[in-house]
Amino acid sequence: MMTYEQTTEWMFKQLPMYQQVGKSAYKKDLSNSIALDEYLDHPHQYYKTIHVAGTNGKGTTCHMISAVLQAAGYKVGLYTSPHLKDFRERIKINGEMISQQEVIQFIGDHKTYLESNSLSFFEMTVGMAFEAFRKHQVDYAVIETGLGGRLDSTNIITPILSIITSIDLDHTDLLGDTLEKIAFEKSGIIKKNVAVVINEKRSHLRQFFQERANEVGADLYFAYSESKYSSDIFNHTTTEEQNRDLVKKALDVLIDKYEIDLGPNQVSEGLKNYRGLTNFMGRYQIISTNPKVIADVAHNPSGLKMLIEKVEKESYRKLHIVFGAVEGKRLDESLIVLPRDADYYLCSPSISRAVPVTILEKEFTKHELKNNAYDSVELALEGALSHTDEDDLVLVTGSTFVVSEII
Repeated sequence: MMTYEQTTEWMFKQLPMYQQVGKSAYKKDLSNSIALDEYLDHPHQYYKTIHVAGTNGKGTTCHMISAVLQAAGYKVGLYTSPHLKDFRERIKINGEMISQQEVIQFIGDHKTYLESNSLSFFEMTVGMAFEAFRKHQVDYAVIETGLGGRLDSTNIITPILSIITSIDLDHTDLLGDTLEKIAFEKSGIIKKNVAVVINEKRSHLRQFFQERANEVGADLYFAYSESKYSSDIFNHTTTEEQNRDLVKKALDVLIDKYEIDLGPNQVSEGLKNYRGLTNFMGRYQIISTNPKVIADVAHNPSGLKMLIEKVEKESYRKLHIVFGAVEGKRLDESLIVLPRDADYYLCSPSISRAVPVTILEKEFTKHELKNNAYDSVELALEGALSHTDEDDLVLVTGSTFVVSEII
């Protein structure tokens, strides 16, 4: 029997893992996932599921919904990706990671099948999550897609509700280089007779989703009315508020269609305390104070833009940003949305896909952003802290991998 460390090392190294190798891990085929589901005797059919896709905000949305259901007394499985520190962050029951022994046991029991059928890291992880939720007899499982939706390994489920949080350009080498192509991939989670709730203000994409829902026979709801989407009020609504309103709409649909027992106090409690209830990390996470240090895994232009808008509402004298990135993240467009008056501390996370710090230094200088380069994330953070006063603000961002090295 392998140890937990040996088990996760086998999972990470032997089989493709997008988090480490990028595009080569993406499989445009659900056949392995369908076969594994058959082999495990369809564990996801033993509980109700809620399926969430989107470019930005899907992790927050999943944790919010899970927290509300927990506050209402339900037992809730939560599957998200990627993880920051521990693989088990991907699979939680009522906010608690599954045990190391459960990971060891699943791989030990099924290693021969996994190897002989050449399952990818993500495919086996989805199977492990679905099986864990069955074992723990959850009432509901909130399932986040990994990439896209249509061909994502999670898309073998028939949920009671589908949610699409946002559409923006990300993973364009895999999902397409236009908003329409990406919307098509995300819309793949829309299923017959399954209601779908969407947050999308652009009229042509709203129309696209409405047509897709009509084609498959799904009731479609938007988080906001068309008039509110076009109003100045919506344009000044924060991402956190949009996620919250999307979740409230989704919960209204669940209550209406499935008569789920959710009271206003439980909804309020879940949304207010969702970070603590679900042990949510890496999204606007306050690491320390005096000076205040915030870590956020924003990694594409739209996500970084929303993050900076939120940071600018903080009270501080000077902004210091520790920044690193991985390949394929439209660096040029990201730099355009970063503030001109911040000081930047550049680094490369310890992963082969990291953008070399020398390239970051060149690009930041080209964009006239004041910067210094460091040999590691830890040294970059130390550099930032050495230049701050207690009323300054330090932001660590640009990549999941940068954040994972400091929390």
